[in-house]
Amino acid sequence: MTRVAVIGGGRSSEHEVSLASAAAVADGLEQAAYDVLRLTITRDGAWLADTPLPLAAAVAAVQECDVVFPAVHGPHGEDGTLAALCEVAMVPYVGCGVGAGAIGMHKWATQLVAESVGVATARGRLLTDDGPIPWTGPCVVKPLRAGSSHGVTLVERPGDLGAAVKAAFRCDTAVLVEQFVVGREIDLGVIEQPDGTWTVLPPLEIGRLGIFDTTTKYDGSADFRVPAALADADRLALDDAALQVVDALGCRGLARVDFFLTEAGPILNEVNTMPGLTPHSQLPRMASAAGLDYPDLLDLLVTTAVASRQRGRVPAVAAQC
Repeated sequence: MTRVAVIGGGRSSEHEVSLASAAAVADGLEQAAYDVLRLTITRDGAWLADTPLPLAAAVAAVQECDVVFPAVHGPHGEDGTLAALCEVAMVPYVGCGVGAGAIGMHKWATQLVAESVGVATARGRLLTDDGPIPWTGPCVVKPLRAGSSHGVTLVERPGDLGAAVKAAFRCDTAVLVEQFVVGREIDLGVIEQPDGTWTVLPPLEIGRLGIFDTTTKYDGSADFRVPAALADADRLALDDAALQVVDALGCRGLARVDFFLTEAGPILNEVNTMPGLTPHSQLPRMASAAGLDYPDLLDLLVTTAVASRQRGRVPAVAAQC
């Protein structure tokens, strides 16, 4: 029986969300007949199984598994940190590698990569201090590397900008101020198949006004419409943009690519290299709309992780280089 280490929790503001994802993933994998080792990273960085584990013991436990499922969102997990641990431990793992995780978490770097392959992004400005900035119209202020909309504010009046920037800086050392984009919010889930090809899942639309904030994401009030009602041309444009972004970032396994669909076409919002993975989260809902139930989705992700390592997706560096 294949043994999978499922890691949840973590040191970021998404600790509780990560615990929920990890618990759901572990339950789903057990339904799919996997042997699951449940590991938790506490808010202060300690490792737990049934009892506390020193880091060396946690790494040893991971190395006894066939594959790792790092269901940790946000910094110190999704940002390539756990992928790096798995690489050093030489254990296959679900999801993106170190580089894609790090860039995907860095919203400004993601935008630069997307623009370089022709995918439009919102006009914005990167801030490294909370000094005064000019008002150029309604905008969204967000921490550079936080997730789940923590520290994100829609600013519609000049007098509110300073407070929004200060709030974002409480979550990160750098902040993005982006032009408010008017358009439909469309999320696309992409999953890698064992042969290395990508499948774009049916699109999900978030029906709302204003901003999709932290409360709305997790209080059950979000209006998810899947599959989103899209014209064929819009669906093709979104699919193409999503695939260009995951290819340019070097993603593996899975990702959720979020767009605004405007009259001028898709505008990238952000990329989640380890999106929420409870059965009620966006990507599993999209998979369900494609006829892939939750345990089968998890089975596919684990199977792809093992196949990816067997194909040598992380080439060895020649000794003479």
